[in-house]
Amino acid sequence: MTRQQLFSIAFFAVLVLLLYQIGLMFRPFLFPILWAVILAHLTFPVHARLSSWMGGRETLSAALLTLAIIALVVMPLLLLGVMLVKEARGAEQAVRGWIVSGGIERLPDQLARLPIGGDLLRDAIRQAETKQGNLESFFLSSARTVSEFLVNEVSDLIRNVFLLVADFLVMVVTLFFFFKDGRRWLSSAYELIPLDAAHKQKIFRRLDQTVRAVVKGLLLTAIAQGLLAGVAYWALGVPFPVVLTALTMLLAPLPFGGTALVWVPVALYLFWVGPVGKALVMLAWGAGVVTTVDNILKPVLIGQGAQIPVFLLMFSVLGGLALYGVIGIFLGPILAGLLITTLQIYREEYSGRDALPAPASESD
Repeated sequence: MTRQQLFSIAFFAVLVLLLYQIGLMFRPFLFPILWAVILAHLTFPVHARLSSWMGGRETLSAALLTLAIIALVVMPLLLLGVMLVKEARGAEQAVRGWIVSGGIERLPDQLARLPIGGDLLRDAIRQAETKQGNLESFFLSSARTVSEFLVNEVSDLIRNVFLLVADFLVMVVTLFFFFKDGRRWLSSAYELIPLDAAHKQKIFRRLDQTVRAVVKGLLLTAIAQGLLAGVAYWALGVPFPVVLTALTMLLAPLPFGGTALVWVPVALYLFWVGPVGKALVMLAWGAGVVTTVDNILKPVLIGQGAQIPVFLLMFSVLGGLALYGVIGIFLGPILAGLLITTLQIYREEYSGRDALPAPASESD
C-alpha cells in the first residue's frame, strides 16, 4: 500500500467519523429541520419572486416570508387548541344533559334503529346494564374521562411548551437560512455528490417533482376533503363541527380509513339521534363526494406528478407514517420516488438494458 493510499484511507476515516459525530449532534433537531426543508422547497419560488421585487434583498425577503409562515402556522394551531378545549367541555355537558333527559332509557331502542348491527348493540347495552347496574354513572364517568383526557393532552402540550417552542424555533431559524443561503448550499452539495452529472440531474429533478407532488397532493386533498366534510357537519347540525373538520383533515392522508374514520361515526350518530334522512345524506355525501375527491385528486396530483404507482404510493405512506410519524406521510413517497429513479439509473447504466417502463398508473 502506497503512502498516498494510506493518507486517503486516513482522510476518509476522519471524514466518516466527523460526519457521524455531526449526525449525532443534529439528531435531536432532525424532524424540525426536515419540516424546514419541505417548507423551504415548496415556498422558495415565492422567495425568489419576492426578493426580485425588492431589488435582490434576499435577507429581507427571507425574513418577511418566514414571518408570514409563522403567522399561517401558529395562529391556526392556537385557535384550534382553544376550540378543542371548549368543545371538549361542551361535549361533557351535552352528555350530562342527554342523561338527565332520559337518554339512557331510550338508548336500546335508538340503537336498534341502526341499519347495521343495531340489534346486537341493543342486546349488548342491555347486558351491560344488567352487569353494571347503573349505566348513568358509567356514561357520566366515561364522558368526564374523555373530556379530561383532551384537556390534559392540551395541558401537557402547554407544560411541554419549552420543547415545542424549541423545535419550532429550530424549524423557523433553519427555514430563514434556507431562504437566505439555500441556493448556495444546494449548489455546494450538488458539486460534492460523487455521481455523474447526468445522474445527479435526474435524481435532483425527480426529488423536486416528488416533493412538490406529494406535499401539494396530500395537503390539497386533505384540505378539500376536510372542508367538504365540514360543510356537511355544519349543515346537518352535527355537534362540534370545527373539531370534526380538523380531525377529518388530519386523518385524510391515511390510505386505509382516512376521512371515513370520522364521517362514518358521524352518520351512525345521526342514525341514532334522528331523523334518519340526515344520516343518509351524511353517508351519501361522505361516500359520494368526500371519498371521490380523494380518489380523483391524489392520483392526479401525486401519482402523475411524482410518477409513483398507486400500490407503492399507498404502502410508502403507511410505512413512512409507522417509521417516522406524521412527517413520514411525506417522507415515505419521497423516498419511494428516489428509489424508482435510482433503479432506472442502474438499469440504464449497469444492467445493459433500457430504462424501466413508466408505471401503468402514470398514463391513466
